[in-house]
Amino acid sequence: MRCIRAATPADMAQLARLEAEASPHPWHERDYQDSLQAGHQFALCCEQDEILAWAVSMTILDEVHLLNIATSLPHQGQGHARHLLQAVMHDAKAQGAYRMLLEVRESNHGARQLYLKTGFSQNGLRKHYYPAENGREHAILMEAML
Repeated sequence: MRCIRAATPADMAQLARLEAEASPHPWHERDYQDSLQAGHQFALCCEQDEILAWAVSMTILDEVHLLNIATSLPHQGQGHARHLLQAVMHDAKAQGAYRMLLEVRESNHGARQLYLKTGFSQNGLRKHYYPAENGREHAILMEAML
């Protein structure tokens, strides 16, 4: 049975390891620790004790900025990230947020499709935002009204 839970400091090393296996541009353990210390919200989609997907967000007044969302490699393409994102959006709305914002790599077509299917629309572009193998990559700015 799938469940959503908050992350703890003990989860940070595992999140970094799982993301390193699943992403060419992963967050590192220190990034996760810093984010947790900064008070960002962590949501984990789990099945028993196994982490399937995770999301990190930051609330600023009545907006939520999705900082990171990922799915462990063996569980990609099974709807866990969509389930988690919908739960994060629902919780943000329940806490008074009216919209969610994010940046996504222009080359990350899978994530862009996930966001479009979850109610996001493109509202801008940050040129040369992300480091990439051959220089820099643009970020697509997206938002969803909650």
